[in-house]
Amino acid sequence: MPLRLNAHGGTAPFPSDTAAIPRYFAPVMNETERQSEERSWETAKTLAEALPYIQVYDRETVVIKYGGHAMGESAVAKQFAADVVLLKLMGVNPVVVHGGGPQISAMLDKAGVKSAFVDGLRVTDPATMEVAEMVLSGAVNKEIAHWITMAGKEADVRGVGLSGKDAGLLTVEKTRRTKRDPDSMMEHEVDLGFVGEPTKVDPKLIKGLIASETEDWVPVIAPIGVAEDGQTYNVNADTVAGAVAGSLNAKRMLLLTDVPGVKGADGEIIRQMTLEEAQGLIDTGVASGGMIPKLETAMAAVRAGVEAVVILDGRRPHAMLVELFTEFGAGTLVKAS
Repeated sequence: MPLRLNAHGGTAPFPSDTAAIPRYFAPVMNETERQSEERSWETAKTLAEALPYIQVYDRETVVIKYGGHAMGESAVAKQFAADVVLLKLMGVNPVVVHGGGPQISAMLDKAGVKSAFVDGLRVTDPATMEVAEMVLSGAVNKEIAHWITMAGKEADVRGVGLSGKDAGLLTVEKTRRTKRDPDSMMEHEVDLGFVGEPTKVDPKLIKGLIASETEDWVPVIAPIGVAEDGQTYNVNADTVAGAVAGSLNAKRMLLLTDVPGVKGADGEIIRQMTLEEAQGLIDTGVASGGMIPKLETAMAAVRAGVEAVVILDGRRPHAMLVELFTEFGAGTLVKAS
């Protein structure tokens, strides 16, 4: 499908009737108009420079993990949706996997249910599981799909909300965690409740949607899975994104976070690293806290067949476009070697 930009160099699609595009025909331009014209030339230059990268990603699948506090900001959510639509119009097959931790916490607070975490994973009892599924598969999932549909309505690009329960998409097993007692130094199992981890991804539904020759679908997946016994589980969204990306042999997986990338020992952002180097950051303690599971997710995805994973700041406008279609990218790229 051809790339379509609006009359002012923006990323929102417009109707195919070019007669509707406003044109400026005044004999003399003022300074503001001259600056606007200069920006138009810069936009054209940027598009020309992006051409090699557009060709690289043509008809390739890019899995996007969307989460963090930016999800709660309407303006950022709308811009994210517009960028996803633009990716689709440029020939990329975007697949969105989202989180919703802050939204779940807010709903649990309203319900008077206390939250507990172990190694960054929410302990999920039956009441918490009910709220988590309602928030993730209901409110958050449908809102993201809606914003994508609204952003793409003129080009007929539509978001479709799914969860891991649909069509056997995500099979999981109960997550096991152990902790060492500081007094006895004995390991004991910590019951996380209904927290699961993927054992199998059936990508047929996703592949069918993105391969459609009559519709431009963007799958939006909530991180809810089902065990072999039919029990529903809450699953870490990063882990789901990695498993989905691996099952699709995605060209790229983008982990949108609240940080600009992975920092080295000197505090500077590392632009690119191998699996061995990523593991080294964990082993030496340079990577710590929430960055460890993100690196582990990235490494697992690459081992599962994803060409590369990028950890980048999803709060920055157009971060995905900068990463995919410019020379230097945005964030930290993790690849096999």
